[in-house]
Amino acid sequence: MLSAFTARPIVEFKHRDKSKIESVLAYGDRLLVGLNTGSLRVYRVNDPIDESTEHGGDTFGEERPVSQSGSKPVDLMREQEKFSKHKVERLAIVKEANILVSLSNNYVHIHDLQSFELQETLSKTKGANDFAITSNIFKDSSTGVPSIVSRLAVALKRRLILWSWHDSELSAEISEMTLVTGIKSLTWATGTRLIAGLNSSYVLVDVETSAVTDIVGPGSIGGAPGQDGGRFSGAGVAGMSYLGMTAPHPLATQLGEGEMLLAKDINTLFIDTDGNSLGRRQIPWAVAPEAVGYSYPYLLALQSTKGTLELRNPETLTLLQTIPLPSASQLHVPQPTVSLSHAGKGFLVLSDRCIWRMKAQNYDSQIDALVERGRLDEAISLLGMLEDALLKDKDGRVREIKMMKAQHLFDQRRFRESIDLFTEVSAPPEKVISLYPPFIAGEASALNSKHEGSAKEEASEQGTDGVSDSKGSSEDGPATKPPAKSGLADGFNASTKPSEGKPLDGKDLRAATEELRGFLVSARTKMKKVLDPDGGLKSDALDIVPQKEIESLLVKQSFDAAADQEKLLQTAQLVDTTLFRAYMFVSPSFAGPLFRIENFCDPEVVNEKLIEAGRYNDLVDFFYGKKLHKEALELLQKFGEPDEESEAAPQLSGPQRTVSYLQSLPPEMIDLILHFAEWPLKKDSNLGMEVFMADSENAETLPRPPVLKFLQGIDKKLAVKYLEHIIHELNDMTPDFHQRLVDIYIEGLRSDDFSSDEERTTWKKKTLNFLKSSRNYQAYKALGHLSQDDPHLYEARAIVLSNMGQHKQALDIYVFQLQDADKAEEYCNQVYLTDTSPATPRMESDRGPSRDPKDAPPSIYHTLLSLYLSPPPPHKPQWGPALQILANHGARMPASSTLNLIPEILPIKDLESYFRGRIRSANSIVNEGRIVAGMRSTVAFREEAKLRLGDGLQGGNGGRNRRVVITEDRVCGVCYKRFGGSAIKVLPNATATL
Repeated sequence: MLSAFTARPIVEFKHRDKSKIESVLAYGDRLLVGLNTGSLRVYRVNDPIDESTEHGGDTFGEERPVSQSGSKPVDLMREQEKFSKHKVERLAIVKEANILVSLSNNYVHIHDLQSFELQETLSKTKGANDFAITSNIFKDSSTGVPSIVSRLAVALKRRLILWSWHDSELSAEISEMTLVTGIKSLTWATGTRLIAGLNSSYVLVDVETSAVTDIVGPGSIGGAPGQDGGRFSGAGVAGMSYLGMTAPHPLATQLGEGEMLLAKDINTLFIDTDGNSLGRRQIPWAVAPEAVGYSYPYLLALQSTKGTLELRNPETLTLLQTIPLPSASQLHVPQPTVSLSHAGKGFLVLSDRCIWRMKAQNYDSQIDALVERGRLDEAISLLGMLEDALLKDKDGRVREIKMMKAQHLFDQRRFRESIDLFTEVSAPPEKVISLYPPFIAGEASALNSKHEGSAKEEASEQGTDGVSDSKGSSEDGPATKPPAKSGLADGFNASTKPSEGKPLDGKDLRAATEELRGFLVSARTKMKKVLDPDGGLKSDALDIVPQKEIESLLVKQSFDAAADQEKLLQTAQLVDTTLFRAYMFVSPSFAGPLFRIENFCDPEVVNEKLIEAGRYNDLVDFFYGKKLHKEALELLQKFGEPDEESEAAPQLSGPQRTVSYLQSLPPEMIDLILHFAEWPLKKDSNLGMEVFMADSENAETLPRPPVLKFLQGIDKKLAVKYLEHIIHELNDMTPDFHQRLVDIYIEGLRSDDFSSDEERTTWKKKTLNFLKSSRNYQAYKALGHLSQDDPHLYEARAIVLSNMGQHKQALDIYVFQLQDADKAEEYCNQVYLTDTSPATPRMESDRGPSRDPKDAPPSIYHTLLSLYLSPPPPHKPQWGPALQILANHGARMPASSTLNLIPEILPIKDLESYFRGRIRSANSIVNEGRIVAGMRSTVAFREEAKLRLGDGLQGGNGGRNRRVVITEDRVCGVCYKRFGGSAIKVLPNATATL
C-alpha cells in the first residue's frame, strides 16, 4: 500500500505518570496538552516539519532554525498545574486576540495565550458540551477595509451561543439560537456557516441570518425533519444506554474547497457549503470511525476499535494506507485558518498516554509509489487534487501517467478508451503508433515483426470496400512482445507490458485501427498549424500555436525550432503514412480524399500499397499531390497509350486523363508537358491540343516559342492551329508569331498539298484575310516568298504590295494578271476610304470640281484609270472598266488631269455618265452650302432674339425686357447695405449691387 505518512511518537507518558491526555493543541512550534487532572503542559517541538517537505518538493528557500536539542522530538517548557480544576476537554486559540479557549467542567474558559492565566469564564456557557472556533478575513461592505473576524460557537444542549472578535476586539453582541434537538458536535463550514450534528440529524446554521437548513442524507445522517434514521433508529439515547450501547457521535470535517464530509455510524454524506449533496457514494466503512479529518489531500478516519488510522482518496474513496496506532482515540488536525491547507498533513493522533505526529512523504514520491504499484487512477486523482506548486511538473506527470493508463487499456483490448485518453493528453503520435504492428506502423512499430504476416493475411482476406470476407482469424500467432524501452516508449513504466499470448491481429487489429484513425486525424490538424505544405516551419507558428502543443507532437519534452524542425517533419510523415496504411486496411475508399489534400505520406509506401490494391487512379492523385509529376505521367502513359483498354485501370485508358493532368501543370514545367504531350497529340490531335488551347490560365501562360517549335516538329497543321489560337483569340501581337503564320500560309499555297479544291479555297481565304488584317509581319519577307509567276499567289502578292504602299503594282496585278475589275475597284475604294478617314480630314477646297487646282494630288482612282487607258505594252486599253470608273468615281478625281488621260478618239457620248456625275456632285456641294448657310442664319437669329428680347427664358425676363425690382427691404448682395437713391448695378444673373 501507499506510505504517504509515517507515525512518530513525540510525547509518551512514563509509567509513574498517572495523568491521561484529554486534549491537544498545536500551533507554531508549540504543543499544548490538556490532562485529566486539569493541568496544561506546554511543549516545544524540536523537529518542525520542513516547509519544502510539506510542499512536496525539494528543499528550497530560506532555512528555518532548528532546535539544537536533537535527542528529543519535544521539550517540556512548563506545566500549568492549576490551569483548571477539572479535566481539560477541548483547546483552541484565537490568535488575533492572543487568547486560549478551553472547555472544562462544561464551561468555556478564556486564558491568556502567553501566561495561560484564566481571564474569564463565560457564565452563559454552563452545560456546554462542545465549541468551535473559526477566523476569516472579511471586507467591510461600506469602507471595503479588510479585517479579521473570529467567531466562537458554543453548544449547550439545544442552544447555540455565538461570540465574535473583530481583529482583536471582542464584540459586545452575543447571538443565541435554539435548535430542534440536542447539539452533539459543531464544525465550521465557512466563516458564516456552521454544521451542527444533532441527536438524529445534521443542520446547517447561517450565523448572520440565523437561518437553519436541514441536511437530508442516508441512514443515520438524517431524513426528513423530526425523523431518525440508521441502524439504531428504533432506539433512543436512553434505550441504547439501557442496552449497554453508545449512540453514534455525529462527525464532520472540511475537505477541499467548498466540500464537507458528514459521518455518523457507518453512513457518510458529501455536501457543499450550502448543505446540498454532491451525489457521491458512501465510504465503505465496516466499523464506525471514532474521528474523521482531512489532511490535504487525504481523508482521515481513526478506527479506535482496530487501533488504526485509515487514509483514503476523497474522490475515489479508495483505501490507500492503514497505519497501526494502538489505543489511539483522538485526531487533531490544525484548522485551515491556522495553517495552509496542505500544511494540515502535520497532524497529530493521540491516545490516553501517547501523541503521534504524522509526517508526510514527498508528494512526488507518493505519486511514484502509486505508479509502481499500478494504481494509475489513484495517481491521476491525487495529481488532480494537488496544487501545481507542490509538484515539480504536475502537467507533465499527469500526461505521463495518463499515457501509461492508456497503454494499459490498449493492452486490455479496450481500444476506444485507450485512444480517447491518448487524444485527451495529446500523446506523441510516435508513441501511439509504436503500439501497432509493422503492418500499420511500419518501422516505428515496437512489436515483433512477425505480426506483419498475420496482419497482411487479414488484409488479403478483405474486399475492396475494406470489409473482411473471413469470419475469424488465426489464433496461433506469435506472442506479442512488450514495447522496447527506447525513445519511442520511454514514457511508459517498465512494469507496463502488453498482454502475453494472442497477437494484435484479426478483429482486434481492425478495431484498434478504426480508433487510431481519429487520433491521427487530430495529430494531422496540429501538424498543419505548424508546418507548411513544403515541410518548412511556418513563420508565425511559434506565435500562434502554443509551444506545449508543438512539444506534444514530439517524444522529447522540449522544442527547439532550429534543431527539431527535421524531427517534426519526420513525425508528420509518420502520421500521414500510418493514416494511409490504416485507411487501406480498414476503409480503402477513404485513402483517395487523403491524397487530394496536402499530405506528407511516404511515396514508396503509398506506391507499393496502391499497386498491390490495384488503385492506380488514387496513385495518380497521390503523385500529383506530392508533385511527382513524372511518375504520374509515366503511369498514365503506361495505361493510356495502348489501343486496348486495360482491365486493371480502365479509367486511365486513352489520352483524356493525361490531357487533364497536363492541363493542371504550371507553365514552369513546360519541358515535362511537352515530353508527355506527344503521344496524346498523335493519338487524338484535337484532344491533345487542349493542353495548349484550353480556356485556362495554365494554358494561356505557357511559354509559346517552345510550344510552337514542339508542334511544328509533330505537324505543321497543329502549329497553324496554335498560332491562329494565340493570335486571333489571345490577341498576341508578337511579330515572330505573325511572320511564322504568314510563312506557313504561303508555304501551304505553294506546296499545293491539299486533298480537295475546297480545302485549298479555305486555306487561301484564311491566308488572304490574315495578310489583310495583320500589320505585325514583315511585308518584304513575305513578298520574297511570293512568286510572280504562280497564279495562286497573285492576290496574296497584291495584298502584300498594298501593305508596302505600292498601290500601282498592286493594281497592276488586279488589272492585268487577275483581270478582275471588281476587285481592282474594291481595292481603290478601300484605299480611298483609308486616306479620307477622320484621322486625315479633307479640306473644303478638295471636295468637288468647283475648285480643281492643277497641283491637287492624283487619287488612287486616277492611278487605276491610267492603267485602263494607258496600259504598258503588250496590254491594250480597257474602255469599259475605264468608263465605269469615270461614271462611279469621276467626282473624286481632278478634272484637268482626268480629261488629259482620255484619248481624243473616245466619243463624247461615252463620257455622258462622267459629266452627269461631275455636275451632280457640284450641285450637291452647292446645295449643301445653301442648306448650311440657312441653318447658320436660323441659329444666329435665335441667339439674337434671346439676347435682345429674352425669348426662351423663364418669365421672359431677358434682353431689353430684363428688369429688377428694388424694394425697401432689399440690400446689396456684396456689402449688405440697403438700397437708396444711389445708382445700382445689375449683373447678368439679375443680382443687384451698389
